[in-house]
Amino acid sequence: MTDETDTERDAVPASALAEVQAATSALLASIAGLGDDDVTRPTALPGWTVGHVLTHLARNADGNRLMAEGARRGEVLEQYPHGAAGRAADIEAGTGRSAAAMREDVRTSAEALAAAWEAVPAAAWSRPVRPMSGPQPLRQTVRSRTREVEIHHVDLGVGYSPAAWPAPFVARELSRVSGSLTARLPRGTALRLHATDTGWIVELGDGPASVGVSGPAAWLLAWVTGRPVDAGALHAPAGFPPLAPW
Repeated sequence: MTDETDTERDAVPASALAEVQAATSALLASIAGLGDDDVTRPTALPGWTVGHVLTHLARNADGNRLMAEGARRGEVLEQYPHGAAGRAADIEAGTGRSAAAMREDVRTSAEALAAAWEAVPAAAWSRPVRPMSGPQPLRQTVRSRTREVEIHHVDLGVGYSPAAWPAPFVARELSRVSGSLTARLPRGTALRLHATDTGWIVELGDGPASVGVSGPAAWLLAWVTGRPVDAGALHAPAGFPPLAPW
């Protein structure tokens, strides 16, 4: 199943734009009270502080805006013109700022992205762009941006947990991530995931050693994306298999 309806084959669905706007609004509300001490706190992401995550979210918005503006003109642009090294340097350079500057950066970059998307004509949503994940139609970057905002909102440690993720986001991302999960499992391991709140079940892996992990869908998504899981949120009788990085 695709995200598009028959009448929106080239355009991005309004529901996708509404979803990313709602995620952004929730993020901005959560960071509104962050102070200078807060942005220096470490996160669960190795080597990244809250300031790193905020700066990344802002530069990610900038990159998405550049691709949208390019697609509108018929140009195929890279999300990060200076590649992975340039992306990392920009994030590092932004971490020495005040919390107020970081909050404003996240807000204004998100607003500029929303304006750029608003200006994209329907036919341009099918034009190719080049995010770091590889070439794809512009319309797919809207869902990617939602993913960045929702998951990194959790990473910030500001009281927003996986349990707050919207159900449609969880269902879509859990299905998407499970498609590449076999390659992240130890060889010889078969895994059965069961979302106890939705009834979703998937079995994957290539070995005789069967491992089951069950619990609410949002916490399953947190686990498969390498995010901390609250004690008791998931049930794994045989233990959690180690997963290669997401």
